[in-house]
Amino acid sequence: MYDGEESEGPKGTFEIYKAEADTLYKQGEYRKSIESYTTALELQPNEKNTLVARSKCHLQLGDTTNALVDAEASLADDKTFHKGVYQKAQALYYQGDFEMALVFYHRGHKLRPELQEFRLGIQKAQEAIDNSVGSPDKVQLTTEGDLSFFQKQDEKRLPKRGGGYGMGRSLAHAPVRKRKFDLNRSPGNEKTIKQLLGELYGDRQYLERLLKETDPNTNMGKTISNLVEEGLMYLDTRTDFWRQQKPMYARRHEKIMQKHRFESNTGKLSPNDYIIRELERIDQSQIEGKYQESLKKAQRCLSTVENFTEDQVPNKLEVIANLHSCIGNAYLEMGQYDKALEHHQIDYNMGDAHDLEEAKSRGLDNLGRVNARHGNYQKAIDVWEQKLPMSKSALESTWLYHEIGRCYLELNKFEKARDYGEKSLTAAEEAEDPMWQLQATVLIAQSEVKLGDLSGALSTFETSLDLARTQGDISAETAIKKAIEEVNAKIAKGGSRGSGKSADSTMKKTETKAEAETDVNGSSLERVDTKMEETKKEEEAEERERKERERKEEEQKIQERKEEEEQKEKERLENERIEKEKIEKEKIEKERLEKERIEREKQDEEKKEQERKEKEDEKTEQEKEEQKNETDDDKAEEE
Repeated sequence: MYDGEESEGPKGTFEIYKAEADTLYKQGEYRKSIESYTTALELQPNEKNTLVARSKCHLQLGDTTNALVDAEASLADDKTFHKGVYQKAQALYYQGDFEMALVFYHRGHKLRPELQEFRLGIQKAQEAIDNSVGSPDKVQLTTEGDLSFFQKQDEKRLPKRGGGYGMGRSLAHAPVRKRKFDLNRSPGNEKTIKQLLGELYGDRQYLERLLKETDPNTNMGKTISNLVEEGLMYLDTRTDFWRQQKPMYARRHEKIMQKHRFESNTGKLSPNDYIIRELERIDQSQIEGKYQESLKKAQRCLSTVENFTEDQVPNKLEVIANLHSCIGNAYLEMGQYDKALEHHQIDYNMGDAHDLEEAKSRGLDNLGRVNARHGNYQKAIDVWEQKLPMSKSALESTWLYHEIGRCYLELNKFEKARDYGEKSLTAAEEAEDPMWQLQATVLIAQSEVKLGDLSGALSTFETSLDLARTQGDISAETAIKKAIEEVNAKIAKGGSRGSGKSADSTMKKTETKAEAETDVNGSSLERVDTKMEETKKEEEAEERERKERERKEEEQKIQERKEEEEQKEKERLENERIEKEKIEKEKIEKERLEKERIEREKQDEEKKEQERKEKEDEKTEQEKEEQKNETDDDKAEEE
């Protein structure tokens, strides 16, 4: 902004604020990250990926309400946006609404069955529900306790009255009783709360003492009491939530059932908890690009799980198959295709042998991916066509058709590539997924270009451009515009816009005319060939320039990442240095205070000793004086 102008709104671009927020999130600066995401959303309201990212920040700060609001906002325009579905499930889970969280974990798993986080979510939500409900034979209904639920049901059934007399006081206007805190809990209950709250238990004790000592009859006392009760209410809510996640009766049961624990390698976790924890860590390493680390974790977890019994892990085969899939994915990203194929084949074979449909489906997906990445396009096609009948949703079919079409395009089978592109587009329209509609139309257009149908390719590219603009995908829009320019240039060179085959027909006419007419006209074919050769060289030069630009951009990104990592390492070392200095200062200060305390105690002791001696001397002197007086009195009497 220039001097004298008032700043109105964000000064940067959406991408700048989004990148800044992402960096702050990685550094753990969640509040600052929320501010940057909010600014970015002012520039692009309702951008769903940014809403999900801000929801994650709210969740990190324990603000589940705003986390849920942002997650739901990300689903406003697209109910099948899997990241939004997952974030909503997470927000519901940490609110303690495990049943609804389970519903959305299942919904996400149906949309994207290949994603591990939905399977883990289903598992932990189901476990939380089981823990909070308990065994049915241990649940006993009584008539004691709060009957407000039934009062609410009665209120719904009673007709609403505008006034007049009714049967007693209306439930809607009944006085609301504040929750009373039991400050005299039994030792057993106190022990349970202490275990659940951990470090927060000390805070609770302080608040309870403050509540006892505060006089609620004064204005200040009333204010303090209200604030203290709010704090205690929050701690009670957290206690209830943690009890549902892992109730104390379940913990006591685990202590009794020591044979169902694996204490040496799992850090005293139950097998189920250990598996969930390790799968989450494996996925996190994969997401962060730490493929070697992800591989080692998966291999270590596999070795541990193989030692578990069927009683400890009822779904042991499914877990082992899943871990082979994780190992295969890590090998794939590391470029070790043979090992990746080996482990994905094990995943598929286990599913096929034990009728594990999910393992079979996942194995075929990944075998196709490995073959395609390795350049074995026909093998990838064979595997994915085997997977097609197993597809459970239009969205999954869209992806399969598209990937098969891409493989046919690489094999120069352009008609089949176009056919599968059209199948992918049909499935994407059925799934109402604009992103895959864009991918499918681009595949169709590329196939049409290779088939020489330039007019059809131009029309399809224009449809793709409209889809890219609708989604706000700037990079796709730029690439499609460039493709349209190239197609227009080819049409112009061919002398016709009406038919993609005009270039070939013009060539044939030129050749026929050259053979029939004079030598002067015969040179026209040579000129056309020369022009085509020049065009080909120009395209090759452009391709080399493009690759060089991409190489430089990649090198720049690597350098930027390296500098960022170095900066983070410097900051970490600096923070460690500051922390060490702080600890050292605190240590020195404690030693100084301890010395002063000892010195004061010594001085006090010396002072007391001195006072004691003075009193003794005074007493001795007094006794001497008394003896002298007695002696004088005796003498006087004798005289």
